Amino acid sequence: MVHYVPVMLNCEGQTCMIIGGGLVAERKVDMLLAAGALVHIISPLISESLLQLVDSDQIEWTSREYRDGDLKGAFLVHAATDVPTVNEAIAAEARQLGVMVNVASSGESGNFINPAVMKRGRLTVAVSTSGAGPLAAVDICSRLEKQLGDEFEPYLEFLYTMRCAVKKEVSSVSVRRKLLRKIHEIDILQDIRRGSYTPWSPEQIQQWISHNQEE
Repeated sequence: MVHYVPVMLNCEGQTCMIIGGGLVAERKVDMLLAAGALVHIISPLISESLLQLVDSDQIEWTSREYRDGDLKGAFLVHAATDVPTVNEAIAAEARQLGVMVNVASSGESGNFINPAVMKRGRLTVAVSTSGAGPLAAVDICSRLEKQLGDEFEPYLEFLYTMRCAVKKEVSSVSVRRKLLRKIHEIDILQDIRRGSYTPWSPEQIQQWISHNQEE
C-alpha cells in the first residue's frame, strides 16, 4: 500500500496541465480554477463545457495529442486520457522532470491522488481511502456534509477576522498566543445555530482584545 502525505497545495498562478478533455478533465479543471491555477489542456477534442471555458479565456487549449516534452514548465499534471499507455507515458515524463502527476487510470502510477472533498466556506475536509475505495471516500464525505452544517461558514469567518485583528494589534508573541487560544473559547457556534449571531463590529473586536490582554 502506498502511504500518502496529506497536504494543502497552493496552485495560485501556477501552470497546471491536464492531458485529456472528457468528464475527468472537467472535474480537474473546476478544482484547479477554484484554486487560482493557470490551466492548460492538451487534447485533440474537449467537452462542450471545457470549450466554453476556452472561449471565455479561462483556460488554454492545445488541440492535439500529447507529445513527449509537453510538460516542461508545468507545476502539476493530470493524466486524464482514456488510453492507459498514454497516461503512463505522461507519468514517466512528469517523474523525469520532477513534476507532480496524477494518473486517472492508475492512482499508483502517479505521485499524488485527489481525495474526496467537502467545503463549507473556509472549511475544507478531504477524505482518502489510500486507493482502497474511492467511492467509499465519496460516501464518507457525504456523511460528513450532513454533520458539518452551514454554521461553520460564518464561524470560520469569525475566527479568521479575530485572528487577523489579534495578529495586527498585538505585538507580544506570548500575549498573541494566549489570545489566539482564547478565541476558540468564544461560543459563537451555538449563537449561529440558534440564529442569534451578529458579526462583531471592529469596536467589539478591539474591546475583546483589550479586555483579554489584561487578564
